[in-house]
Amino acid sequence: MRLTMPTAVVEGTQLTVMPFRDDAVIGTMSVPALVQLVPSPRAEEEAKQLKAASGLVRRHAELRSTVQRTLKSSQKGKNVGPYADYIADGLKGELGAGWSTPPITMWHAGPLAAISDEIVPGTGLRTLTIAPGTMVIAIDGETQTTAWHDLYDNPEAHGLTYRELAQVRIPFELYVDLAPADARQIFYDRNVQGVAVAKNLAMSMDQRDFGTQLAHRVADSVKVEVDGKRVPFAQLVNASKRQVAQSEKEVITLSALRALVITAIYGRTGLSRSAETVHEDELPAGVRPEQVESTVVSLLTRIVSDHESHFTGRSAITAPAVLAGVGIAVHQATSWSDPIASLDADGLDRLLSDIRWEREPAYWDGVAAKTGTSGRLNFSGGVKDSGGRVADAILYPATEAGLKIRGLRA
Repeated sequence: MRLTMPTAVVEGTQLTVMPFRDDAVIGTMSVPALVQLVPSPRAEEEAKQLKAASGLVRRHAELRSTVQRTLKSSQKGKNVGPYADYIADGLKGELGAGWSTPPITMWHAGPLAAISDEIVPGTGLRTLTIAPGTMVIAIDGETQTTAWHDLYDNPEAHGLTYRELAQVRIPFELYVDLAPADARQIFYDRNVQGVAVAKNLAMSMDQRDFGTQLAHRVADSVKVEVDGKRVPFAQLVNASKRQVAQSEKEVITLSALRALVITAIYGRTGLSRSAETVHEDELPAGVRPEQVESTVVSLLTRIVSDHESHFTGRSAITAPAVLAGVGIAVHQATSWSDPIASLDADGLDRLLSDIRWEREPAYWDGVAAKTGTSGRLNFSGGVKDSGGRVADAILYPATEAGLKIRGLRA
């Protein structure tokens, strides 16, 4: 008896996709499919493992090195663990609906084994087949890819199971049959062409951040007068920009308000935390989150109310560095501050009451701002650069800077 060989049968991993250009598709795949198609980048950088690996894995590692950064000795590699924890928390429902991972961008080095006609005419949906041994490399989203490998290697360590992971769908882009130079160009474009979000602005978007939560509470808890009407201060807070233009209705950014909150909580050490996530378990020792919230919101809403005209008039008090300095002074009025330099609310009010908040060089040049060649005062100095000087000027009225911001220096 002689066996007949099958004809036109293509074996491999099948994915349902939709083309968005003639050499690229989008779709979703399972976690098992991802870890099968794209080897662990971490494993490919382990010299001992690579030496004992198959020729296919070694060739994959060699090709990957032409279009990717290394994980070792880089922030990228250090971020894998936290990324895996973040994904696990999201899958377990601990982050609610407020979590996301971007699509992984992959390069299929060579032609596809097969691609079908449209599954449903007019939809563009097709099935493609990736043959075993094909080189598929993550050219963007490699940290996420490595995190998925870590989760799949040991799901129990993250409170998950293989069954749960098998039900997950991962969005992806797949570029097909590109030359290595084109794959490198996509890597460059994805990592360089986009404008990185400033850390302070990004932190103001993090709704799980304790500082951001309190900044919103302050903004929502006080009303100010605008055009003869009392409106929530939140209407004057811009949550999407690093700075506000004179033509905009907002007078302060959320990131600046958050800097005020963070320095009120931590004092001077808050200057270095203005671009870091703050969790409730990282608050000053012995202080409960509800105590911090009650104290900080109360003190800061009082400041906004007492200096309402200065806020609505876009005076120096709306500058991020000035707000950070004010926050350091506010910290001295909290119950968890150093008792040696503590203030009561009335003492804090006295320190702030005689400050000249006008945006004039006579008061703020060299403290929170610099005067340019045109004579215009520039408050572009950051929280870390000038916040400490502003705090010293507020807390120590008899110093040169303290006299200056009060208009008492000749």
